[in-house]
Amino acid sequence: MTNPVYRVAARGRGAHRTISDAVAAVPAGAVVAVAPGVYPENVRLERRVVLVPEQGPGTVEIRPARGPALSVAAPDCAVRQLTLQGTDPAEALVRVEDAAGLVLEECALSHGRIEVLGRPDAPDAPQNGEPPEEGARLAALHGALAADLVEELQDPTTGGVLLLRHTRLHGARHAALHVSGDGRARIEDTVITSVDGIGVVLSGTARVVADGLRITGSSGSALRARGATRLAVRAARLTGPGRHGLLAQDTAQVLLDDCLVEGAAGSGVQAEHEARVDLTGCRIVSPGGSGLVTGGAARLGARDCRVVTPVANGALALGDSALELTDCAVSGSGFSSLHLGERARGELTGCRVTDSEEHALVVTDEARVRAQDTALRDAAMCGVQVAMAGAVALAGCRVTGGESGVRLLSDEESVLLETVVAGQRKAGVELGPGARAQLTGTRIADVGSAGVTVAGGARLRMDGGGVFRAGGTALVLWKDTDCAVSGVRIDTTGKNGILVGDDASGTFEFCDIRATAFPALHVGERAEPRFVRCRIFDCAQDLGTAEGASPVFEDCTAHGVEQSVLPATTATGPGPAAPARPGASGQPSGPSSAAGTSEEEGQDAELADEGAPEAEPESLEDLLTELGELVGLERVKSDVGGMVKLMQTVRRRREAGLPAPPLSRHLVFAGNPGTGKTTVARLYGRLLKALGLLAVGHLVEVDRSALVGEYVGHTGPKTTEAFNRARGGVLFIDEAYSLAPAIAGNDFGTEAIATLVKLMEDQRDEVVVIAAGYPDDMDRFIGSNPGLSSRFSRTLLFEDYSSDELVHIVEHHAERHAYKLTAEAREALSGHFAAIPRTVRFGNGRTARQVFQEMTERQAMRVSELEAPDADALMQLSPLDLPENALTL
Repeated sequence: MTNPVYRVAARGRGAHRTISDAVAAVPAGAVVAVAPGVYPENVRLERRVVLVPEQGPGTVEIRPARGPALSVAAPDCAVRQLTLQGTDPAEALVRVEDAAGLVLEECALSHGRIEVLGRPDAPDAPQNGEPPEEGARLAALHGALAADLVEELQDPTTGGVLLLRHTRLHGARHAALHVSGDGRARIEDTVITSVDGIGVVLSGTARVVADGLRITGSSGSALRARGATRLAVRAARLTGPGRHGLLAQDTAQVLLDDCLVEGAAGSGVQAEHEARVDLTGCRIVSPGGSGLVTGGAARLGARDCRVVTPVANGALALGDSALELTDCAVSGSGFSSLHLGERARGELTGCRVTDSEEHALVVTDEARVRAQDTALRDAAMCGVQVAMAGAVALAGCRVTGGESGVRLLSDEESVLLETVVAGQRKAGVELGPGARAQLTGTRIADVGSAGVTVAGGARLRMDGGGVFRAGGTALVLWKDTDCAVSGVRIDTTGKNGILVGDDASGTFEFCDIRATAFPALHVGERAEPRFVRCRIFDCAQDLGTAEGASPVFEDCTAHGVEQSVLPATTATGPGPAAPARPGASGQPSGPSSAAGTSEEEGQDAELADEGAPEAEPESLEDLLTELGELVGLERVKSDVGGMVKLMQTVRRRREAGLPAPPLSRHLVFAGNPGTGKTTVARLYGRLLKALGLLAVGHLVEVDRSALVGEYVGHTGPKTTEAFNRARGGVLFIDEAYSLAPAIAGNDFGTEAIATLVKLMEDQRDEVVVIAAGYPDDMDRFIGSNPGLSSRFSRTLLFEDYSSDELVHIVEHHAERHAYKLTAEAREALSGHFAAIPRTVRFGNGRTARQVFQEMTERQAMRVSELEAPDADALMQLSPLDLPENALTL
């Protein structure tokens, strides 16, 4: 049955003259239609009534002389499409009283606030066990409030209930919406602007759910929850608040999902006292203070969130609070990106912290932080600094760039497990006076000065891992240190491998030191270190000592050392066959990634630098897994896997004292450019090293210009020099067919081939040669010298990538550089690759990289035209970013 409709109009028969007269006279459930006009009155709903404009939105305005324009004292009332304007912005414009219910829909309110009242002394709602996961908690709170709201509007058993939909609130003072006591509110697609105070306030035991809320220009915080309130917000945009985006206090619980807090003058999100805040998929952009702040005994958890360019810290935790960040990104902090002090506790999992003006992570006072699979990059100062009585535990983390990597100044033990520290301008890991650290499987690489420094009174336990390509000394110990180092590898230093200072000591067991510019070991005055079963390779001098030094050596050996104090032997190591500090083309390379086949010229050097350098011992199982993760190349992966099994059998026969079957390890790689030949060659060398069939396993890549001389007598020595650089590893000859041109004449390439054939015979156990080039031309190369066909008995064919595989390579590059392809972009990209002619100029993986680079350039031009692009816009690659035409390569 349709509810009766009653009219309000200034004149006309059968119409009430005022809205107040109508709502006082009509029966419960009636609809009151109001004629256009301005109504200077205070409307009070004491029975269930619906108010609507007779001729649509914007035609009816209620403007009282003073006091609320609308008061609701009955359940299940509704006001739609009306304009309400107050005279005092500090007063209530709409008041929903205790036990009343109101739907306020498509209305415009100005110069006053909305109040939803409840019993101030109402007890907190019982909590029957909260789901542990943030998503479950958010869904539970949203669901419970939304489901109960309809019933509460009709017959509230708690305080006042408000359903606010598609409404605009403007020009309030103190607060635009205040829900107090045990009041309830649901907000949908509502805009709050120009508030001289707070956008939405909750107090007492209030509950509020908001979807699609917009708050712009509040002089105070955009959202504030205090008392024992509960607030759940989805898809909110909080722009330019004068204080915080969200302030949670007392025992309030707040859940934000897919929200943007931009340009807050204070903190983006701040939790105090015993409040609990959970964020999912939120973005905190350019706050004037810190991005995330927690203090007291509060707890703040964030998952898949981004904090961008905060003026202060990205996240700050003090007091006894807890900060938990999972899969979050923090970038461009004006202070340290993450700062934990006092007694705070932090948990970081899968996070990315970049470009801080100070440190990436600071842990001080008595704070504790555990970080796993987290990247800390390019801080202006330290990647990690631990001071006073703080402590960190890093597992599987990467600390790259910055002035120093990890600086430990606390006497509480910090732990670095399977962590990479790389690319610092100064030292990799620094232990200050009295510091304590446990480094297990930790790798320090490409640092400007020392790899690890241990100051007086500090204690270091270092097991496994190593220091690679340090500009200074790899490991420095000073007086009164307590140092035990085991199974550490040191490779290529600008000074010493290990320096034991005056009056210092320490124990070093099963360590390998290679290619140091200064003596591998330096022992200072009165120092008494102990070295057990350590090996030194390819250094000018193995030991330098000061007066009164008393080092102890047990079963230590030197290999390929010019001035040796230790016994020279090749029985237990690679011996003199190991390469002596190869140049750039012979530098050992790290592991490739799953998309490492996308280019032909070592395009994964960036990943290799951040990962374990080649000199780090690698297991055969891990290398085979890495092989299996390469894009495409199924036939090549099968062939290499079969060769590995054959070589395992050869090794086992040798170990059993049986004669080994004939085995040629030299290979021909036939394929077009960009099909991953160089990447697989690197991996092949590392596999042979893991099998014990090569001493080093590094890759030396050459072409015709590196082998062929310019005059008579020049080619043989030049080829021999390149071959010797590859001793212990793999010599990769790119475009090998160019050594045997179709019309040879007096070409010196034939001399290079003859020299190679002899060297491959004389040093057949020390170097593996891989000849690579176009499939059609490699037959000519093999047939150019009878010795080549017997030494290259196996050819691996590298097929061109399919369109889907090229898309996969682009996706990998995008992931590495923090971009995301939309589903439409992936589909369009597949079509783009399918349309490119597969001519001899097609670059395969190199083409995929070039397409990705062009997409990022086009995206940058597109995004630059946006006024304030958010992080998602900066990351997203769409079909608009694809090249307009097929590449001409």
